[in-house]
Amino acid sequence: MWILFAIASSFFAGITAILSKIGVQNVNSHLATALRTTIVLLFSWLLVFISGHTYEITSISGYTFCFLILSGVSTGASWLCYFRGVQLGEVNKVSAIDKTSTILTIVFATLFLHEAMTIKSFIAVILLAFGTWLMTELHSIKELHNGSDYRWFFYSFGSAFFASLTAIFGKIGIENVNSQLGTAIRTIFVFIFAWAFVFFQGKQKEIPTISKKSWIYLLLSGMATGISWLCYYRALQDGNASVVVPIDKLSILVTVIFSHFVLKEVISTRTKVGLMLLILGTFLLL
Repeated sequence: MWILFAIASSFFAGITAILSKIGVQNVNSHLATALRTTIVLLFSWLLVFISGHTYEITSISGYTFCFLILSGVSTGASWLCYFRGVQLGEVNKVSAIDKTSTILTIVFATLFLHEAMTIKSFIAVILLAFGTWLMTELHSIKELHNGSDYRWFFYSFGSAFFASLTAIFGKIGIENVNSQLGTAIRTIFVFIFAWAFVFFQGKQKEIPTISKKSWIYLLLSGMATGISWLCYYRALQDGNASVVVPIDKLSILVTVIFSHFVLKEVISTRTKVGLMLLILGTFLLL
C-alpha cells in the first residue's frame, strides 16, 4: 500500500511544479513560497482535525519534535531554492537537478539510517546522475561561467541538498507519529521559516500587487503540495526512505510531460535520453 501512496505523491508533486511556474511568473519567488506554505499549512491541519489525531500531540517526545523541526526547516530551505530556480530557468531542467536529491538521500540513508546499498542501487545512482546531467543540457561545467545566467543551476542543487535532508529527518521524525500529524507539525516550521525570510527581505509589501491569476495558481499549487506531502509521509512511514524517495522523484516524468504541453517547453533528444535514464535508475531501486 505504501508504494501506491508514493506514486500518488509523485503525481501531485509533478503537477505542483507546473502550477507553481505559472503562479510565480510575476511574483517574488520567496513570497510565493510563503503563500503556498500557508495554504499547505491550513490544508494539512484540516485533515488532522478531520481524522481526529490532534490528541496525539501531547504524546510526541522531544526527540521526535526535534527531527520534525529539522525536517520542516530543511523543507523551507529546499522550497526557497526550488521556486527561485523555477522562476529563473526552465521547469524540466530545474526539476532534473532537483531530483539529484534521490542520490543524496540514498547516500545519507546508507550512512545514517543504515539502509543497505546494493550493486543494483549503486548502478541506479550512476544512471540517475548521468540522466540528470543530460537533462540539464550542460555539456561541461565550464558553461556555468560563460556569461549566461545559470543561477537556476545552483538554486536547483540547493533544493536537492535540502530535500535530501528533509527525507532523512522526516523518516526519523515520523517513526512514532501519525503521518498526517507529523506532516502538519512539520509544516508549521516550514511556514515560520518561509515567512521569516519574506519579512527579512521586506517582500510582504508586494502582496496587494499579486494578480488574480497568480493567486489561483498559487492556491492550486499549495493544495497539490499538501496532497503530495500527505501521501509522501504516509509512504515514508511504512516503507524504506531509499525506495520511497526514488518513486516520489518520478514526478519528473509528470513535470516534463506537462511542461511540454502546458508551458510549451521544448523536449530535446538529449533531454529524452536523460529522462529515460532517470526512469530506468528509479526502477532499478524498486
